[in-house]
Amino acid sequence: MKIALASDHGGFELKKDLFNWLKENNYDAVDLGNKVYDSLDDFPDYAEIISKAIINGEAEKGILICGSGVGAAVAANKFKGIRASVCHDIYSAHQGVEHDAMNILCLGARVVGIQLAKDLVASYINAKYMNEERLNRRLEKIKKFEDDFGK
Repeated sequence: MKIALASDHGGFELKKDLFNWLKENNYDAVDLGNKVYDSLDDFPDYAEIISKAIINGEAEKGILICGSGVGAAVAANKFKGIRASVCHDIYSAHQGVEHDAMNILCLGARVVGIQLAKDLVASYINAKYMNEERLNRRLEKIKKFEDDFGK
């Protein structure tokens, strides 16, 4: 499974640390930027890059980091087919995948430290969508929202 990471300046150091940790643990990870610290960069630009990578099948799961995680999630969710959420607890990090087919985990680098971030990422990337009738029904309703209102 390919895992894409992206961040603005607010999440730059945490992204770098998580990317190195993923590589050290033999995960197929790709850093989509920013690759150099830029205090003037904007999270919507990285939300677009990582969302398009997920939509185009260049990665199966994404990790998007900004200062709080909130702006990154808001921006990423504007893309059809993206289900991004801020998760700062272990339960939400795996349950968001299992029940809601979350495909981008958003983290706030000013909210979580590196050890919690590693635990969140591990929970997220090891989770699988449960593919149950009730969950599929709900996911179809969400997809219909995108079709009806995302024009």
